[in-house]
Amino acid sequence: MTSQPSETPDTHSRRWLLRRAVMAAGGIGAATVPAVFMAGTAEAAATVDMELVLVAAMVDPPKSGTGTTLTAGPHVKVVEQALDAKNFLAASSVDGHYGTTTVSAYSAWQKSLGYTGLDANGIPGPTSLTRLGSETGLYTVTRQINVGSSTDSYGGRRVNTRTKNMLAAADAKLSWSIVLSQGSYTTGNPDSAGTHDGGGVVDIGVSSMSTTQRWQTVKALRDVGFAAWLRTPEQGFTYHIHANAVGDTDMSSPAQRQVHDYFYGKNGLASHAADNTPAAYQGSFTWWEQYKRSL
Repeated sequence: MTSQPSETPDTHSRRWLLRRAVMAAGGIGAATVPAVFMAGTAEAAATVDMELVLVAAMVDPPKSGTGTTLTAGPHVKVVEQALDAKNFLAASSVDGHYGTTTVSAYSAWQKSLGYTGLDANGIPGPTSLTRLGSETGLYTVTRQINVGSSTDSYGGRRVNTRTKNMLAAADAKLSWSIVLSQGSYTTGNPDSAGTHDGGGVVDIGVSSMSTTQRWQTVKALRDVGFAAWLRTPEQGFTYHIHANAVGDTDMSSPAQRQVHDYFYGKNGLASHAADNTPAAYQGSFTWWEQYKRSL
């Protein structure tokens, strides 16, 4: 937990908290920021886009500096203001950058609610995010992401429901089948470096595919919201595809850092080298819920 401001929410009115949120959010970007109207009128809470907050929570921590991601900055600021109001984050860290300090503060908030393990990984889930907004009165949540059951399966491999639906959508784009060689929530595999310990991450066998089919499968996975790469012998692997479901709230920290790499056109490996995917198969950065709205 980070150092705390000397003033606590108990010593201030809700109007003070809302006014402070306005200054923190700055009124920029896509967020609907808290508004304090003329005396005697209603006070409006912010609307926080959970999808954007999750993207920032995965892209921002490894980033150099404190820049914001996409249009997530104002949304992240309001969440950080709520963490400040609950005494989990210093006011000086309310900046719209979902860095390691914010991750630690949000994890502390989750633990205060009784969450442990992946449920206290510092990545907002729909219940904890909604409750933080409700308890502080600073925001409501829109575009919630819920990964569903963590004991679902795809082709006999364990995945959560959101990942299953994403795989099915990618599979439907291809005339061959996606077959998993490793699912999610699998620990103890040193070759995976912890990336499969949580949700949203799968490996796909490609031995029966042609080179073109392998790249087309990468493209199909990327189209529906995976950060996906073809792993090769030149990289030290047998041929397979590694895929991370962007925005999965159960994702392990090592896998989240791969989403950061993907966002910046890198390979998601320790080398952080350039993505080896041919330009024709790269596509645009997206996530499952955004993809579905484009259909």
